[in-house]
Amino acid sequence: QVQLAASGGGLVQAGDSLRLACVASGRNFTSFPMAWFRQAPGQERDFVASIGPWGQTTFYADSVKGRFAISRELAKNALALQMNDLKPEDTGMYYCVASTWTGSAYRSSPNDYNYWGQGTQVTVSS
Repeated sequence: QVQLAASGGGLVQAGDSLRLACVASGRNFTSFPMAWFRQAPGQERDFVASIGPWGQTTFYADSVKGRFAISRELAKNALALQMNDLKPEDTGMYYCVASTWTGSAYRSSPNDYNYWGQGTQVTVSS
């Protein structure tokens, strides 16, 4: 059974940093793109950042460029998201996802990803 276990969320103040981690099991995603999405209450799931196979390319939503950094640990089949200078609008459930349908990191629709983790909650207070 494939699992994407995300962790690292929490309650922080505006301007703080958090690092999210995701460990994949049941399938090796090294040669496939992975990404983070987030969902605020009552909102749709929004793209945050993605990284291509082998970690060669990255792609960010405009709202997080310069503040967030996505990376992957290939040997551990893991994904990370370093989030700096957090803002209240960054609040939401963050999901680790992977796609075996495409080899490109430039995919920002939830429909492009066929594996989803359970999410980790990030709350940023003002």
